[in-house]
Amino acid sequence: MKPDRIRDLNDTFRSTFTGGRIAMTAGVAALPEALTAHVLQRVRSFEQFDSDNDPHGEHDFGAFEVDGDRYFWKIDYYAPDMDGLGRSERPRRVLTVMLADEY
Repeated sequence: MKPDRIRDLNDTFRSTFTGGRIAMTAGVAALPEALTAHVLQRVRSFEQFDSDNDPHGEHDFGAFEVDGDRYFWKIDYYAPDMDGLGRSERPRRVLTVMLADEY
């Protein structure tokens, strides 16, 4: 699949949270509800892609700060049966949101 197509699919998934699964690490899941909502909104609206965090132009990683804490989000691709990583034409996308110190 071409990087432009991957980027478009990743942007749609990240900004709408449809077309894949969303996962949060224990640290993010334990945050107060309002803070979790704010962090998830920052993921959805993330646009600060550059050559350091997006060297392949696929928009599959981001980092940002909220209230002094650093967060990462990452999209991984799994085979359609969710058994292992996959780069098929129709991979299953999983977006994980984590505190940077949980990485």
